[in-house]
Amino acid sequence: MARRRRQQRVGILNAAPYLPLSDYSLIGDMRTAALISRFGSIDWACFPRFDAPSVFARLLDHEVGGHFAVQPAGVGWDSSQRYEQGTNVLITQFEREGARLELLDFMPVDARKTSRGFAEIHRRLEATGADIEIEVSFRPRFDYGRRAARIRSRRHGLIASDGEHHAMALAADAPLEWQIDAERGEARARFRLARGSRTWLVTRHDDDEVWPIEDYRSRQRLNATRTWWLDWSAGLSYEGAYRGMVERSALLLKLMVYAPTGAIVAAPTTSLPEEIGGERNWDYRYTWLRDSTFTLFALHALGKFGELNGYMNYLKRVCRKDSEFLQIMYGVGGELRLDEEILPHLEGYRSSAPVRIGNGAAEQIQTDVYGEVMDSIHIWRRRRPMTEGMWELVVRLADWVAANWQRPDSGPWEVRTEPRHFVFSKLMCWVALDRAVRAAEELGPESELVGASGADVDRWRAERERVRADILEHGWNEDAGAFVQSYGSTDLDAANLVIPFVRFLPADDPRVVSTVERIRRPLEQGGLSDANTGLVYRYRSEDGLADAGAGEGTFAVNTFQLAQVLALQGRIEEAVEVFESVLERASPTGLLAEEIDPKSGELLGNYPQAYSHIGLINAAHVISRLRRDVEPTDAMLPENGER
Repeated sequence: MARRRRQQRVGILNAAPYLPLSDYSLIGDMRTAALISRFGSIDWACFPRFDAPSVFARLLDHEVGGHFAVQPAGVGWDSSQRYEQGTNVLITQFEREGARLELLDFMPVDARKTSRGFAEIHRRLEATGADIEIEVSFRPRFDYGRRAARIRSRRHGLIASDGEHHAMALAADAPLEWQIDAERGEARARFRLARGSRTWLVTRHDDDEVWPIEDYRSRQRLNATRTWWLDWSAGLSYEGAYRGMVERSALLLKLMVYAPTGAIVAAPTTSLPEEIGGERNWDYRYTWLRDSTFTLFALHALGKFGELNGYMNYLKRVCRKDSEFLQIMYGVGGELRLDEEILPHLEGYRSSAPVRIGNGAAEQIQTDVYGEVMDSIHIWRRRRPMTEGMWELVVRLADWVAANWQRPDSGPWEVRTEPRHFVFSKLMCWVALDRAVRAAEELGPESELVGASGADVDRWRAERERVRADILEHGWNEDAGAFVQSYGSTDLDAANLVIPFVRFLPADDPRVVSTVERIRRPLEQGGLSDANTGLVYRYRSEDGLADAGAGEGTFAVNTFQLAQVLALQGRIEEAVEVFESVLERASPTGLLAEEIDPKSGELLGNYPQAYSHIGLINAAHVISRLRRDVEPTDAMLPENGER
């Protein structure tokens, strides 16, 4: 993907308060992650894990959020970002009048786990063409900016602490003369980097010692990290079109895995708005079972099976928890309580308040999650023999769905209205029962597992057919000419684009074709498509918030799903046009947020978003297969036909 170059006209200390999200790229160590701007500033990072309190959060409040910025002094620098191919090692490059500064950022990852348990960010500066004056600003703000740092000089760098629980160490290769502003909790330095030379900066969380820079072994760990990522990306089994974007999406999804438990976060950020100035600001640093399932499908389609095993272990742990129903999301450690809290001291990205941590939607009943979990198990058992523990889980989930599929719920978009009978939820209840029945049939009635468990497979089978009939009778609306959002309504919902993916109906079924056509109508004609771009909104119905969905952007994943369905219907040129309309709005390093403003093309919502990159991988896979004149088969489905 071609890099777009922009001119930097201001220094770090006077930079514009809020940059476009596309000006940021992500690094991480599969425990936590950091967003780094094209100005060389770390403006979002939580330590030691994704959902921990932030240390750098300038992204959500320019003044009190905190940052760690490194860049050339002065104005007039062109800046750009790129990843080293096949890795999550980030390069930010500054150029001016023959001088070039390269800033390399990474978080250590290697098979030997040599980080000794600390979260670290290593930053390497290299000057070419001329000597370059460098500015550094280090301003950690602990606990989402609620706790200012006390910064002290040490022989090899700085220590920042809040006097109680939190500390950040900063070590430097060069002897820097730090100017410490105690009132602001900020340390600044300025130094000259000679042409042809390199220097390192390393910040480490939760360590109150600053070691000599060589003790951090930055060069060795950079090599180990590169090797780890290159080995991982070399194992991607994808040779189709859009290879670069598919690889970048896969690398991004891998960054979303919380390695200690196998959990997968939806995004590494909180409260990035779905509408600038609006209230749709949610915390996505948790594991949605729905998003995680689709992440696994995407990685599985690319030949990555290890992530599946890790996530299934996590899934079994959370499913053992004693509760009436499955939650839609859990903490990365399996936590049940994700109490929602507003942080009024933060102004929010571009004054989009409130800033929230925690997520109250964890308490909602969303019956679709049973289908996604069962589909995860269905994929897993294609690679592993069914175990007693896993079969017990299948029985428990299928029995719950058989008894509860008729209850209303909050739907996949977590609306904050009274529960309804969402078509997508019923569809995924059908998936749950279908996958359970298929598992039982493949194991066979004489199977010791099936017989010993007392599984009522006949009941599952009967309820599966009842759910199917119910959807076809009440979910299809003749007046709307589409499968609608909920029973009794005429509102459309882009979530229903998945109907052919889960093998409920084929893509060329007249009802699926008609649903697609209604969704593709421009918004003012009752559809969900933006008239100018063809990008798709998820819905336009009442959801319990003031603007009823009117202010949010178009949804990247739904637009990719539209492209996927069009391809399955044989409409390849249309599919490519829709698919590439989203690619054009990705960041220069190939990252996508949850939503896209159809007017400006600006990325909106939490960033980068796993769901969006899942859609990219799945749509690219289908389009590539069909462009080779391969007949449509189950192998066109997101997970290589292993449903």
